[in-house]
Amino acid sequence: MNSKERIRALFRNEPTDRVGFWLGHPADDTKILYAKALGISLEHYAVPKRANESGLLATNIDLLDIELACAFKSDIFWCSPELMSASWKHPEGKPMFDVKGGSDIKSLSQPGVFADCDDYRQIEAFDWPDPRYLDFKPARDLIQTASGKGLAVVGGMWMSFFHVLCDFFGMENYFMKMCTHPAVVEAATEKLVDFYLEANRRCLDLLGGGMDAVFFGNDLGSQLDLLISPDAYERFILPSYTRIVHQAKSYNLKIMLHSCGAISKIIPSLIDIGIDALHPLQAKAAGMSAAELSSEYGDSLLFVGGVDTQGLLPFGTPQQVRDEVKRLKDTFGPRYIVSPSHEALLSNVPIENVIAMQNAAIEIEDTIYAHWFSGESR
Repeated sequence: MNSKERIRALFRNEPTDRVGFWLGHPADDTKILYAKALGISLEHYAVPKRANESGLLATNIDLLDIELACAFKSDIFWCSPELMSASWKHPEGKPMFDVKGGSDIKSLSQPGVFADCDDYRQIEAFDWPDPRYLDFKPARDLIQTASGKGLAVVGGMWMSFFHVLCDFFGMENYFMKMCTHPAVVEAATEKLVDFYLEANRRCLDLLGGGMDAVFFGNDLGSQLDLLISPDAYERFILPSYTRIVHQAKSYNLKIMLHSCGAISKIIPSLIDIGIDALHPLQAKAAGMSAAELSSEYGDSLLFVGGVDTQGLLPFGTPQQVRDEVKRLKDTFGPRYIVSPSHEALLSNVPIENVIAMQNAAIEIEDTIYAHWFSGESR
């Protein structure tokens, strides 16, 4: 069973030879460190120069992501054209979203171009991006290469409309306008999601046949709770999620949703609209422990992630990492993909701990797993 077959079976809740493993999508600095440690030459890769000191900068580095996935025996390759600079080709060099009116983004609360907007007609008048300027051929080439190596491919447009709207308004303004100017927020959400759906339609028309799941994300949780109220989520987020899921299902693709933080309150609604897999299972967020998630939703979701990136992976020992992965496998059972609790591994995560995570993920260490993977009940 190769990686593509394994991940497809896990999505369908069918027996597999073992649980899945996904390395995640390490930050650029981390990829370079790991590549050097593994003896992978960077000579032929277009390694981006860091524009700032953010350790979270994580972009596609052409074929290096595929080579790292193979080196770490990862089952999944993630390819989002939205995150590839080569995909956006505006004839005048304009960015996809000019959220600050030509200024750089310096903080989450920094006011954006919609900060003072109090009339939905101002939203209509904004120069929204045109999906015609997206070129999906670079992503197509990567997907073909990854599929040729037997990797499962997840992707499509990233569609992080919640984050983009935070930038358009400024996070505090965005949340306040949900109460003071809901029609403005609804208008901005509709315009943005309309763009994403048309862009994703074009993407899936060309690339969908080589993909195994649509993967999109919006971080809706803090360490303790949702960032917005459940009522605001149902009004401003859930309708767009439903549209995105409906589109993906029309291509006969599974859907994996990314959301960091404590989002247990909205998981039932995600299941109701058809989300198939949940990522990254922020291990230390309230209500997101493996035991709680497995007990409540183990029959309805494929779980992806859960290996703690806040404490364990950067600061633990390889043996502690192995022990935790085995515990997670015991807790989640066979329908599970071992992966970090945030995909953008930072450079303070030792490669020894990543190897320990990978080794513990792919081994079948006792007869309990033999029963699971043969299709017998636990």
